[in-house]
Amino acid sequence: MLNKIRLCSTAEVASDLPLCVNPEGYPAIAVYNLDGNYYATDDLCTHGSASLSEGYQEGDEISCPFHGGAFNIKTGAATAFPCREALQCYPLLVEDNIIYINLEKTD
Repeated sequence: MLNKIRLCSTAEVASDLPLCVNPEGYPAIAVYNLDGNYYATDDLCTHGSASLSEGYQEGDEISCPFHGGAFNIKTGAATAFPCREALQCYPLLVEDNIIYINLEKTD
């Protein structure tokens, strides 16, 4: 079953500064603003227990704050060692400046 869940407003997501949101009952999600287009991935690095929203965003890449590995924000693909496993990406819907995500309920 899919659930449309409010993540945040567009105003909360600064360009080049990811935002971590914690929808109740779901893992933490990192939301990114790339030139007014919004993307979302899991916030947890696939290499280690690091919050990617605390990392460094440069263009369409996010770097892990622990080991310097990186991922493509649009595709989730690992782009720099030691990261090898892709991030989960999520489709977003923006309505009236509110960002929503559809997540499958795991509970």
